[in-house]
Formats: sequence, C-alpha cells, structure tokens
Amino acid sequence: MDDQDSGLILLFISTTCIGVCIGIILSKFHLPYIWMHKVDKKSKRHGGELVAEVLQSHGVRFIFTLPGGHISPIVVAAEKLGIRIVDTRHEVAAVFAADAVARLSGTVGVAAVTAGPGLTNTVTAVKNAQMAESPILLIGGAAASILKGRGALQDIDQMSLFKPLCKFCSSVTCIRDIVPTVRRALQVAQSGTPGPVFIEFPIDVLYPYDMVSKELGIKGESKSLMQKIINWYLGNYLTNLFAGAWEPQDTKPLKVSIPFASCDTVNQCVELVSRAKKPVIIMGSQATLPPTPVEELSRCLENLGIPCFLGGMSRGLLGQKSAVQMRQRRRDALKEADVIILAGAVCDFRLSYGRVLGRKAKIIAVSRSKEQLYKNADMFWKPTIAVLGDVGTFMRDLAAGLTGYQCDPEWVTSLRERDETKELANKKMAEEIPEVHLNPLKVFMDLEELLPPDAVLVADGGDFVATAAYILRPRGPLTWLDPGAFGTLGVGGGFALGAKLCRPESQVWIIYGDGSFGYSLIEFDTYTRHKTPVIALVGNDAGWTQIAREQVPVFGSSVSCDLAYCDYHKAVEGLGARGILIGREDSIKDKLKEAQKIHDEEGLPVVANVLIGKTKFREGSISV
Repeated sequence: MDDQDSGLILLFISTTCIGVCIGIILSKFHLPYIWMHKVDKKSKRHGGELVAEVLQSHGVRFIFTLPGGHISPIVVAAEKLGIRIVDTRHEVAAVFAADAVARLSGTVGVAAVTAGPGLTNTVTAVKNAQMAESPILLIGGAAASILKGRGALQDIDQMSLFKPLCKFCSSVTCIRDIVPTVRRALQVAQSGTPGPVFIEFPIDVLYPYDMVSKELGIKGESKSLMQKIINWYLGNYLTNLFAGAWEPQDTKPLKVSIPFASCDTVNQCVELVSRAKKPVIIMGSQATLPPTPVEELSRCLENLGIPCFLGGMSRGLLGQKSAVQMRQRRRDALKEADVIILAGAVCDFRLSYGRVLGRKAKIIAVSRSKEQLYKNADMFWKPTIAVLGDVGTFMRDLAAGLTGYQCDPEWVTSLRERDETKELANKKMAEEIPEVHLNPLKVFMDLEELLPPDAVLVADGGDFVATAAYILRPRGPLTWLDPGAFGTLGVGGGFALGAKLCRPESQVWIIYGDGSFGYSLIEFDTYTRHKTPVIALVGNDAGWTQIAREQVPVFGSSVSCDLAYCDYHKAVEGLGARGILIGREDSIKDKLKEAQKIHDEEGLPVVANVLIGKTKFREGSISV
C-alpha cells in the first residue's frame, strides 16, 4: 500500500468520523426538527392545556389532586374544559378516589400530584391499584429536565419509584410529546390486564414560553466563549421544548387491546361443564371489567344456574338475593365440586394458594393475566383448561353455549341449605349481649334492613369489616368497594369520594374499623367542601382487634393493639360534618335512620360512632 492509498483511507475515516459526530450532535440537540418547526415566542399557551384536551377527549370527568406549583397548569386548564377538580387532604386519598372512579365507571381514574413528597405519598395507593388491576393515570410534577440532579426543589428519581408499580412510565421532555404520551398511557392502562400508569411532567413543559425563558436565565451578549456556549445550549434547550408545540394533533383515544378466549377454547369448556353434576363458579374482580356490561353478565349467570360465590368487586353482581349465589361454607363446596370455574379468582391466600380446590375436580381458570392465571399452579393445583382472556366475555359465551344445561338440583339445594343454616346461626349470635357496648353482628343485621336499593358499600378495616362481609348484602353490581388483594387500610376516604361522584344520588356507606378510620378522618373536610355527603359507620371497639385476636392468645400481650374509645363523632363536627354516637342504650335502627335523614335531607356527611364489644364470631381468625 503506497502513501497515496494510506492518505485516502485516513481521509475516508476522518470524514466518516466527522459525519457521525455531526449526526450525533444533530440528533442530540434535535436541530433538524427545530429548524423545520419554528417557535411562537409570543404565545401564552402552555402544556397543561394539551394534557387537559387529551383527558377531555377520553371522557375523563374528574381529576383528584392536592395543589402544587409543578402541576397548576394542568388542573387550571382542565377545569376550564369542564373537568371537575377535586382536591383532597392527602395525596393517597386522591389516588384512592381515582381508583374508585376507574372501578365504577369503566374508564381511567386520574390523579395529579406535585413532585417529590407529593408523589411518594401516593406509593401505597398506586401499589394497591396495581394489585387490584385498576386502570388509573397518575400525573406527577417534576423539576425541569435541565435541572434534574442539580438540587432543584423536590427533585428525586421518580421514575425508579414507579417503574415497578406501573405498566407504563414516561417523562415528557418537550411539549410536542405531551399528546401522544398521554394517549399512549391511557391506552396501556386499559389494555390487557388493567393497571396504573405514570407520566412525569417536568415543570418547564407545562408553563408558557415567556415564563420558562425567564427562569432559564439566558444572559445577553457575552465576550466569554464559555458563556456563549452556555447561552447556545440553553437557547437550544428552550427552543426544543417549544418547537412544534401547538401544531394540531389527534387527541382521540387509541384502540384498547383486550384478550378474548378463542371459540375452540370456549367450546372445550362448554363440553367439560355440560358433563358436570356439581359445578361451582368463583367470581373475582376481573369479571366486572369492560367490555361486557355487568348487568348482562348477571343475567347470564342467573340463566346458567350454576352456584356462584362472589368475591372482590364481583360482590353484588347477582343483587341482594339470588337463587344461584351462595355466601357461606365456600371451602366445603370447593372440596365437593366436580367442576370449578375460577372466573377471575386467583389462587393466592384468598383461596389458600389453591389447596382448597378439590383434588378430583376439573378446573377451568380464566384471567386476562397469565401470571394470575397460573398462580401457585406448580404447587397445589393445576388447571384442566387455562383461558387467557376477558372474564366477563368468556362467561357470557360459556352461558350461551350451555343453553338448556342444568346442574344437579340436589347440589344446589344442599348448598342453599348450608347457607340458610349458617345464616340462622349468625342471627342467633347477633342476639347475644356482649359484656360492654353493642354486638357488631346486631349492628349489621339492623343496617342490612335499612340499606336502600342503590346503596354503595365501601369496606375499610379489619375485624369489623370482615364481620360486615358475612352480613351485608350489596344491592347490585358495582356497589361494593374493598382494597383487594393488597389488604390496604385507609382506602375508605378516597374510595367513598370517588364513589359518591360516580353515584351522586346513592347513599355511600363507609364501613370503618376505628383503627382504619384514623387514616382518612380528615377527608370529611373534603366531603364538606365538595358537597359529596357520605355516611361512615365506625365500629369503635378501642383496638386493632383483628391483630389482637391472634397476638394475645399466641404471645399473651396486646401491646400496640390497644386504642381508646375516641369521640370520633365529635371530631368530624369540626370539619363541617355531623356526628352521631350509638351506644347500648340506643335503638340502633333509629340512630342509623337519623344518619340517613341528615345525609338525604341536609346533604351533609355523617359519622355514626358505634361503640361495640367483643364477640366470638371471628374467634380463631388470623391476619397473615
């Protein structure tokens, strides 16, 4: 190789390197896009308007929030478009409220909170939504992208916090990306197995050009080369933020992807169930998800005639009274059944990891989530047919394929007789008089007689709520809200707020333990300010009783389990609500009617502080 050839090769390499470097610089600083899309420096528009427009296009009616400068442009713009802004007293309540809206409306619930501690305050609620498979959008403020890691106010690595909790996480770095990012997040939240999504909005993509420019502090003409470089860098950063910002974009919803069972799979299940004599259905929360309306699903289950046990959000699916709904002695039914349909029910601790399923039973498991579908299948049970698909649609198609099918009438009769025997025993136990105060069973028996047909029940507590689950009968589909598999205390304040906004004409009852009431008592200020009256029934036994039931017999100590008989009814009156004390000398029904009258006629939130004693109803239960 001569010198001329070597020179040509070196020239080629250097030219290539220079070209690559130029390409990287152009890409890094978005120079081609900036050159093609000019910035309107006089525009007063801001990124919050784009967020609000996308939410409006998706039918979002509420945003739950706690105010913060990072997110002010979003909530102000959303209110101008007719989206109701509901500010809570704690960020966790805002996300719980969004969760309730998602469950009851079949859309995405939205919460917006400020950066740093505002977001860290939501972590429990976001994890609860993940485990409950609720589609929520969490909007979080953030420091300007250019200031991240430089000590800006409330600047932390928020993305690392939420990536393990959310299906989709994104940080928006320029205004033109707002619309596609929000659309994509809302789509992902509802697709497949629903769940929470998170979008981080650095403050400089939300405020107008003149304010952002002023905050960047670009200096005038400078003789210093370094200052000129800094000015160019900051100017390019600012221009990239706003380049193409206000060009028209489609804000309509993207198509949601939902898995459905194939016709062949449904036919296999029809064949299997058609031979069953003692089938049983265990319904889980996924059954209530769109697209199959819950009313249609309810009719299908009634026509199918197979005994059903309802759990989670499916409680109430068959109304207050149904010939096919069973409520007691589920474990015995599962041991004796020859076919078990797990319709969105999961073999976790709620089904003893699958150990309660009969060994000889044929099992059809249905879920949108592959992970949940096969939970513990390698240990204690194994599905005969595993169906990865939407639960409600599958049950509708299964019922259509089993037209004319009837399971053994003696099977249904035997389960019904067990139910009646257990419920008679519960009524008898409700008449027992504890050493002090009222029998919680009696409280719920009386409440059951007074609940109107459209009442919504929110469960937030341990022992008191577990007792309620045996006695109270949700009146219809989507009228029961509990935390779900995470077992979170403190959901009541937010859940009830979301429920009342979705069902403004309904009585929304929160069933609180006195321990759990402490988490969200302050939200009675929220109910008062936003004119969203609810009724809270606080089971006041001065203790964390569900824990004490196990701790005291095993370890001989009630340390950390003891509370006081607090005047909760007086505390809420300072927040604009009304309080009622119910003790042994009172007529439970009369006091509960008084609470209903205040709610219905005065439009005020009410707390009924019910002093209850100890019973043996849940003796031996454990909380792990």
